[in-house]
Amino acid sequence: MTRPARAAALPRPADELVAGLSRRPWGQVDPSTYETARLVAVAPGLPGHDARVAHLLRAQRPTARWGPPVQGYALVPTVSATDALLAELARPGTPAAGLLDAVAGGLRALHGPLGPVDLPDTPGADLIVPALVGSIGERLDRLAPEVRHRLPAGRPGLPAGVTRERLDRIRAGVAAGVDLPAKLAHFVEVLELPPDRLPGAHGGDPLAVGAIPGGDGGLAAATRPPDGAAARGFLAELVRHGGGPVPCPTPITVFERAWVLSGLLRAGVPVVPPAALVDSLAVATGRGIATGAGLPTDADTTAVALDALGRLGRPADPAVLWEYETADGFCTWPGEDGFSVTTNAHVLDAFARHLAHHPDANARHRAVPTRLAAVLRERQSADGGWQDRWHASPYYATACCVLALVGSGAGRTAADAVGAAVRFVLRTQHADGSWGRWSGTVEETAYALHVLLAAPWAAAGVTAAIARGYGRLIDPPDPPHPPLWYGKELYRPVAVVEAAVLTARHLATEHLLRAGGGRPAREAVSVPKAGTADIQRLEGTCGHC
Repeated sequence: MTRPARAAALPRPADELVAGLSRRPWGQVDPSTYETARLVAVAPGLPGHDARVAHLLRAQRPTARWGPPVQGYALVPTVSATDALLAELARPGTPAAGLLDAVAGGLRALHGPLGPVDLPDTPGADLIVPALVGSIGERLDRLAPEVRHRLPAGRPGLPAGVTRERLDRIRAGVAAGVDLPAKLAHFVEVLELPPDRLPGAHGGDPLAVGAIPGGDGGLAAATRPPDGAAARGFLAELVRHGGGPVPCPTPITVFERAWVLSGLLRAGVPVVPPAALVDSLAVATGRGIATGAGLPTDADTTAVALDALGRLGRPADPAVLWEYETADGFCTWPGEDGFSVTTNAHVLDAFARHLAHHPDANARHRAVPTRLAAVLRERQSADGGWQDRWHASPYYATACCVLALVGSGAGRTAADAVGAAVRFVLRTQHADGSWGRWSGTVEETAYALHVLLAAPWAAAGVTAAIARGYGRLIDPPDPPHPPLWYGKELYRPVAVVEAAVLTARHLATEHLLRAGGGRPAREAVSVPKAGTADIQRLEGTCGHC
């Protein structure tokens, strides 16, 4: 059993993590195949073009696809990269070495097993895929015959179950002058929107359109008066920092700051963020707050920001979240196409934090924990975990839901749900001690440990499972952090992931030290039968609460 020799010395790495939030105010996100390809396709004159083409060529997998090695998740990056490299192939001059082979491979992948797949619930996939498949066909038609005959014959078609219906309807609305919902700002690069119709074209944020660093949206922001200079500087800085490739989504300023600070403080890690960071979250106390500039406000970011503010000693009334209340719970934003359990878990956190400071709050506030605990229990999977639309892994959603249920006090009435989640985590640990949906990852191992360490009792075998998982955190596999967060393609918010891992190591260290020497860890041998009395007796052992 792997045990730490001493308590984790976290203040310094935690302080460095928080300091990084100020140094990179737009957020830290790995390069995006999708967005980098959009710049290759529409902005060959932008500095770093050759580096972006080289990045796409390097990123192509042996299967000829781009993106994660999981079928449905590879579709959006593959259509984007294939479309971009086709555009490059048609430009005059000497093509980059391997360009023709890369395009041919991408086309074969789109003609082959990649095609008939169910699209995961990533934002805008039902718009992006038909738009870019159509663009690929048009680019093929325009290629010189001597180039075209060296590529696979025929146009790629749409995957089974994917249609152009929504895309055509939105484009028709654009042509007719209909005002589009703010959430569609994130997909303007495929909507054929004229520059003067871009969200924010008349007094909006000068840096970004829909948090899109590349493609028509970001470029249009950089060319529109009077704020084009600021937007050009933003785009140039992203290109400079990445050496050519760009991330997506960006900026993620508030999302990153809220998740990092809330997570560190929940785990009891002592950090004192600069006042400017705290003030940037305080916007949430007004009319809500967005993930970053160029995006609409949302309940998820607002709730986590409110939770962080409460933990920082600046509690605020979460009444701003009533705007997002629906018959089913709370939506991420009005008009959301799906439902997010993690958004509802974070809303539960925000109201629970408020009620801890204001037990005399009105009846509507006091009713939220009971209502959302029921919502989360109803959405729990039969295996004991949770799935969500903002992350590919059930371990992230399960950690969010368990932390909210236990931290809000709803764990007393959700003992069965929390116990089922603990059993799910114990049952799905890999032989090497890690956890992961497809293979073991450090990030997912951290979330699984958060579940085990958050439950207000410990099932038999929990300490051994924690010890094995802890071993994977200090001896990670390679690569330790594949992208798992849902954007237009899977992406990795670097600081958010680092905070999850840092806090899991901190809490696991404390648990293992107690189990191995100091004061013994409390173990209950029958989580399935644990009832309210057991939870009440053991409550207070949770380092998250």
